[in-house]
Amino acid sequence: MTENTYTRRDDGNSNDTGTGTGTGTAERDGRGVGRMTGTVLVTSGTGKTGRRVTERLAALGVPVRSGSRTGDVPFDWQDDTGWTAALDGAQAAYVAYYPDLAVPGAAEAMAAFGRTAAACGVRRVVLLSGRGEPRAVVAEEALRGAAGAVEVTVVRSAFFAQNFSEGALLDGVLGGELVFPAGTTAEPFLDLDDLADVVVAALTGDGHAGAVYELTGPRSLTFEEAAEVLGRATGRAVLYVPVTGPAYASLLAEFGVSEAEAAFLAELFATLLDGHNAATTDEVKRVLGREPKDLADFAREAAADGAWHG
Repeated sequence: MTENTYTRRDDGNSNDTGTGTGTGTAERDGRGVGRMTGTVLVTSGTGKTGRRVTERLAALGVPVRSGSRTGDVPFDWQDDTGWTAALDGAQAAYVAYYPDLAVPGAAEAMAAFGRTAAACGVRRVVLLSGRGEPRAVVAEEALRGAAGAVEVTVVRSAFFAQNFSEGALLDGVLGGELVFPAGTTAEPFLDLDDLADVVVAALTGDGHAGAVYELTGPRSLTFEEAAEVLGRATGRAVLYVPVTGPAYASLLAEFGVSEAEAAFLAELFATLLDGHNAATTDEVKRVLGREPKDLADFAREAAADGAWHG
């Protein structure tokens, strides 16, 4: 799953945007590593991952366009009429598709984006994808097939740690009950700061063309164990309450989620949380040269920043 409401949403519909222009040059740092300095379009630029990528690029002095449905750089995955303007003159793009790469129509959208990016002269695209999602792979391949000579890097992410502090599971932490259909399956929760650092490295540095990075945290925890970690960080009891997929779909419907979306989410979680994603990888370290952040460290930092003061 990529950026859905209940896991990894990055719809970018606020007004926190940035703009920029650039010449599309590349520099070499002191180690001889190529660094792209041309303009980068960040799609869904005000979402959880997009805003982190935007902030990092700006800090590096890379001109960045933060695209969103209502921002200064209009970009809407449901309306491709604005894509050419958003990509015009850009040398690279970060693609965080909304609502999810596994939904019907995602592959077609990726193919259309790939063609547009190639026509606009984009050199490099980094795509956010979901780890262990067969239908997302179809969308990945559609982007590659349509993008021609554009360098495509895919970043497949484990479950975001920030879903507990910024996503739909925030209310569960605040209320003391995490209701979720994960059973006893373990998940190597990934901190979004690590993901954003990998994305920026792939956008600005050489050597990532064609790569597929599967990013995880340093250890796998069950949701019950994650609830205990969160409880220690917040100073309040947090209990994990396992439910079946159909029961979770019914719960979502009670909160106003459409029947179709609730059924999709329940089916997707059944696919993702069957144990095949439980293993960790070393790819954060391979790209960044350091270990990824542990869920316990994330939770302590989030608590100190006031994530759970509600």
